[in-house]
Amino acid sequence: MNDGMDDAANSGTDSTATTGAGRTACGAAHAAVPPAGRATPGRRLRALARAELTLLGRNRTAVFTALLVPLALPFSVRPALDQLDLKGQGLSVGTVLLTAAIGFAFLFAVYTSLVSAYVSRREELVLKRLRTGEIGDTEILIGTALPSLCVGLAQCVIVAVGCGLLLGTGAPEEPLLAVLGVVLGLVLSAALAAVTAGITRTVESAQVTALPLMFLSMLGSGMAVPLETLPDRLADICRFLPLSPAVRLVQGGWTGRLSGQETLVTLVIALAWTALAVFAVQRWFRWEPRR
Repeated sequence: MNDGMDDAANSGTDSTATTGAGRTACGAAHAAVPPAGRATPGRRLRALARAELTLLGRNRTAVFTALLVPLALPFSVRPALDQLDLKGQGLSVGTVLLTAAIGFAFLFAVYTSLVSAYVSRREELVLKRLRTGEIGDTEILIGTALPSLCVGLAQCVIVAVGCGLLLGTGAPEEPLLAVLGVVLGLVLSAALAAVTAGITRTVESAQVTALPLMFLSMLGSGMAVPLETLPDRLADICRFLPLSPAVRLVQGGWTGRLSGQETLVTLVIALAWTALAVFAVQRWFRWEPRR
C-alpha cells in the first residue's frame, strides 16, 4: 500500500507509514495515476478524487451527514416560517426552503465533510507523503475536495428539482445568479474547510472547530431565517458573513428581486471572502500532524 502512495506522489520515499484510511488512499491513487513522466494534472486530480470518493463511501457517518442532513434540516424550520410575513418580502415558503437546503448543502456536504477529511489525511501522513513528489499543493487540496464538491453540487440540483416539483418554486428568474451563488458557495465552503483544518489539532476535534461557522451561517446567512425578515441593521451586518453572499445570490436567482447594484455588492463580498480564505490556506494550512 505504501508503494501505492509513492507512485501517486512519484517519489521513492517509503520511510513513512500510514494507517487505515491512509493506506486505502495510497492504493486507490496508485491504481489511477500513470507512471512518472506521463502524469498530467488532470490525471493526478482524478486519482486523488477516486481515492477520496472510496474513503467517503466507507464513512457511513459522513455519507449520512452529506446526503440526508441538507434535505431534512430545512423542513425543521418550516413551522417558524409560518409565523413570518414572507409574502410581504416577495418570498414564498418554497423559495425559502430551497435556499435553506442549498445553504445546508454548503455546510454539511462540503464544509464539515472536508474539515474532517483534511485533518484525517494530515494526521495519517497522507498529505506529507503526497507532497514529496511532483504533485502540487493546490492539486492535493483540490483532489481531496472534489468528491465533496460533487456531492454538494448534486444536492443542490436535487433540491432545485425537488422544490420545483413539490413546492412549486419553478425555474429561477435569473438562472445566472443562481448558478453563480451555487458555485461561489461550494468553492468558498471548501476553502473555509481548509482554513478550519489548519487550526484543528485532531480528527476528534474537527466537529468542534467547525461548529462556530456552522451555527453562525445557519442563523445569520439566511438559511434558517431569511435576512429580509430581520431588523434592517442586523440584516446589513449578517450580509457580510462568509456564506451570506452565496445564499443571497441563490435566493435572488429564484426571486429575481436583486437589483444590479445589490448583485454587484454581493459578488464583491463573496469574492473578497474567497480571496481571504485562499490567502489563509496558503499562509496557515498545516501539512504535517500537529503535536
